[in-house]
Amino acid sequence: MTVIILTACPPGLRGHLTQWLLEISAGVYVGHVSTRIRRRLWSRVIDMAGPGRALLVFQTSGEQHLSFEVHDHHWKPVDLDGITLMRRPSAPVFNAALPTGWSKAARRRRFGRRTQPSNPQPKESD
Repeated sequence: MTVIILTACPPGLRGHLTQWLLEISAGVYVGHVSTRIRRRLWSRVIDMAGPGRALLVFQTSGEQHLSFEVHDHHWKPVDLDGITLMRRPSAPVFNAALPTGWSKAARRRRFGRRTQPSNPQPKESD
């Protein structure tokens, strides 16, 4: 079994993969292909991925019965005593382009409206 997961890749690559594998969800491709075809597909993914990321999971002989390949991914496969694990980056990756702090709507929901109406109506007594 072979699984390829694509993130932010061009549509041409997605179309090419559907010739060999089934797309079971957006960017997730699954199928049974030979080792030769899997290697050629992976080299095509690396060539065509552009700014996107890709992850390949496939069957192998061994204790885990699977192996990983990654392309431009933050998580990296690491072999620890014969078992392959995925190492996450130690620090979170922040996008400097995104604004920080609370939005105006979130502030209003959280803290409520603290201003008094500019022209309060006097109460009428009966």
